[in-house]
Amino acid sequence: MLLNSVRKNFSNQKEKTMNIEELKKLKEKAQQQVALREGQKKYRVVVSMGTSGIAAGARDVMKTMLDEIEKRGLDDVEVRVTGEFGLADVEPVIRVEDVSGEQTTYANLDIDKARKIVAEHLERGQKVDNLAVGKEKKAE
Repeated sequence: MLLNSVRKNFSNQKEKTMNIEELKKLKEKAQQQVALREGQKKYRVVVSMGTSGIAAGARDVMKTMLDEIEKRGLDDVEVRVTGEFGLADVEPVIRVEDVSGEQTTYANLDIDKARKIVAEHLERGQKVDNLAVGKEKKAE
């Protein structure tokens, strides 16, 4: 029974071939993911999406940031998710990393604060000091 299931899944895998358009989309997505590491993106936004972050509203914060980034045409920003930052008492939390390696952490966020970070930090390059927590981490 198990062997038949494995054979069926293997034969289904063989039938799944990609056309040229699907391969192009896959290539484009991979290139976008690598762009920041190669210095092509100005900012990487890392959203804490552990259980406490999600419970505190991190999904809404991330969705708002993605919408604002798209609306403003900020092609030099990448958004990623990660698990807990270890700051459960101040969730939702994001970290903005710039191309030089400098990092700024923002906490206790909501959708209005997320919009402000996109407008001021990501679009204008001005940190939002009253939302930042901890010491700014400089590039080493």
